[in-house]
Amino acid sequence: MASRSDENGRERIVQANPPDDGAETGAGGRSLEDQALEIAAQNRSSVESESRMSQDLRPREFREYVGQKPVVDSISIAVMASRQRGDTLDHALFHGPPGLGKTTIAHIIARELDSQLIHTSGPALERPADVVGLLSNLKAGDVLFIDEIHRLSHAVEEYLYSAMEDFRVDFMTGSGAFAKSINLPLQPFTLIGSTTRAGMLSAPLRERFGLAYHLDFYSTEELAQVVTRSSGILKVEIDKDGALEIAKRSRGTPRISNRLLRRVRDFSEVRHDGRVNQSIASVALEIEGVDSLGLDRLDRLYLTTLSKNYNGGPAGIQALAATINEDQQTLEDVVEPFLLKIGFIVRTPQGRRTTLEGFEHLGLPPRLNGPAGQGTLL
Repeated sequence: MASRSDENGRERIVQANPPDDGAETGAGGRSLEDQALEIAAQNRSSVESESRMSQDLRPREFREYVGQKPVVDSISIAVMASRQRGDTLDHALFHGPPGLGKTTIAHIIARELDSQLIHTSGPALERPADVVGLLSNLKAGDVLFIDEIHRLSHAVEEYLYSAMEDFRVDFMTGSGAFAKSINLPLQPFTLIGSTTRAGMLSAPLRERFGLAYHLDFYSTEELAQVVTRSSGILKVEIDKDGALEIAKRSRGTPRISNRLLRRVRDFSEVRHDGRVNQSIASVALEIEGVDSLGLDRLDRLYLTTLSKNYNGGPAGIQALAATINEDQQTLEDVVEPFLLKIGFIVRTPQGRRTTLEGFEHLGLPPRLNGPAGQGTLL
């Protein structure tokens, strides 16, 4: 259990996962209310702040945020309106691939509202006592950010329904003849949910968000702006072509851009004079196993396996995962989205197929009319 605060004292990051002491809720044991109060007290404990490096690369205001213009314009208007009214911002849901800035936007919203940000995740909220303790500890105007909100358990999710709509939670204490219902009023707060799999959210929870936004991949030009901004913070001297080279290999994702920039910086400082241009960036990223389009070793292994072993498909994801010896979920969530976006593979009812562009990128002859990769049953 930990909480963290930034240098402005407005941000707390908590892990709301209480220790399991084996105690049961009942007339003769610790009540749910007692557990909730204990969790709330533990969530207030302070520890050292996060690394300044990772924090400094995050934009701190909407005007510093690069890309996602329709989303930023809409949410910034909602934030400004709520501040002018002195009202609580509607609950907001951000969904899209990882690394596109969902968490960053949540931090910016809390700063623009001059509110505290309480940061937790779906898997950390395992029991009803976890979420009751967290909610009862919120102050008026606080922003509760739940990352990977689609991984909330059904029991925990039900407590959020009344909390989001009526700012109260009802929970039972005791059992049998000693059971009683307690209505716990809450301070008005804003819940911000983040997920990479919006389809896994239940309809009742999804409909309780007044604001919902999808974050899409960035363009190369937007990523070049991200690289240029981050290089200034990291004090890396980089020219326009060098920033563009990193951006082209960043798979449309700012998080990857910043990671590749650090690797290029290391290479330039060790092998050169610390300055980065297009040639240095290209060589550094080839050493990292990132090709001209941003495909890494796992991407190329997936594409090569589908194109060679299965003659371009169709092939099922389970067969591909077994052949590559990689987790199926990793292939679906990490590898396939970008390959689909750039048109190197397609998903069909029969399985995955390599496109003409995918064959050309590997330098292989197209096999688009070949036999099915997994064969057929007669």
